[in-house]
Amino acid sequence: MPEIRHQRITVLGATGSIGLSTLDVIARHPARFSVFALTAQRQADKLLEQCLQFSPRYAVLGDASGVAELQRALGDAGCRTEVLTGVEALEYVSSHADVDAVMAAIVGAAGLRPALAAARAGKKLMLANKEALVLSGRLFMDAVGASGATLFPIDSEHNAIFQSLPANYARDPGAAGVRRVLLTASGGPFRTTPAGLLEQVTPEQACAHPNWVMGRKISVDSATMMNKGLEVIEAHWLFGAPAGQIEVVVHPQSVIHSMVDYVDGSVIAQLGNPDMRTPIAHALAWPQRIDAGVRTLDLFEIARLDFERPDLERFPCLRLAYQALGAGGSAPAVLNAANEEAVDAFLDRRIGFRCIAQVIEETLERAEPMPVDSLDAVLAADLQARERARIEIRKRHRP
Repeated sequence: MPEIRHQRITVLGATGSIGLSTLDVIARHPARFSVFALTAQRQADKLLEQCLQFSPRYAVLGDASGVAELQRALGDAGCRTEVLTGVEALEYVSSHADVDAVMAAIVGAAGLRPALAAARAGKKLMLANKEALVLSGRLFMDAVGASGATLFPIDSEHNAIFQSLPANYARDPGAAGVRRVLLTASGGPFRTTPAGLLEQVTPEQACAHPNWVMGRKISVDSATMMNKGLEVIEAHWLFGAPAGQIEVVVHPQSVIHSMVDYVDGSVIAQLGNPDMRTPIAHALAWPQRIDAGVRTLDLFEIARLDFERPDLERFPCLRLAYQALGAGGSAPAVLNAANEEAVDAFLDRRIGFRCIAQVIEETLERAEPMPVDSLDAVLAADLQARERARIEIRKRHRP
């Protein structure tokens, strides 16, 4: 058995659902893992609790107004964690020489810069922020290749594909005999809701996912199936698969997390209970396996597995994601920016549920195509798309 090397981990987005699951797995294996840095945008109280439990060297708080109070509370408790703030601090704790691995779990475009910093620094990068690849796929993968970073997908679907591919796939994808990548999707909370009722959907209903416990933004993305659309783009960059080779399969039980179809007729799948600690533990310990605290899968309890084709009329966001991937350039960044703005407006009750896709489609149609060959270009495309999306949102604003 190979020697177990202790890993020092930075957790970006420590107070979110992925961050909490990551810390749960880390806490189960203190001999293997320790925490170097924890970050949060504004949940200072929760970050304080985590710092007292894990004693990281650094804590990064996005909300600068809470830094002094957090530092004072840590000092009063005898904790020597240093509190930082700002994007530069996120990049610093992601690329620091003493960091072995980074869990990139900041939601949305805000997670791009620290994840890219980790990639450029050659870290073991566990990527739960799909937007990093959606916004800047080529730029991001080039950084991984140039630095020798190791990239582990944390989305349950992409982690399942990673586990289902042969060991030689990264070295020679053409010789692997892969015919299709099959991304499974739960279908979200509105898979069977009559289309005519979708306009009346509330944020509370959209956030009530039937299988997974997730944050509000990603829950809405699941309800619109934009989450799956972003995953299609992510799979393209992670596995070098063209859009026509990536197929979405609605699987309501969320037990098969994804599959790989081979030219010899074999289909290899990864199964498990819907618990994000499984892919997190897989990435943390790879190539070994460790206990993640996840309940054993009981096939007799499940009894059946169902599959459906996605309804692109009901879920136009999935169609728009394929469209953006086909267009290339800045289109995926535009798609993501418009979606973030539209979802935020929906959660604030400024627009209706079905307006999310309308805002994205109008923004894509009106956006000027741009090359995205630098981080500045990516951020410029993102900014322009947000401005356009806000105009579309105002047109549909609910009184």
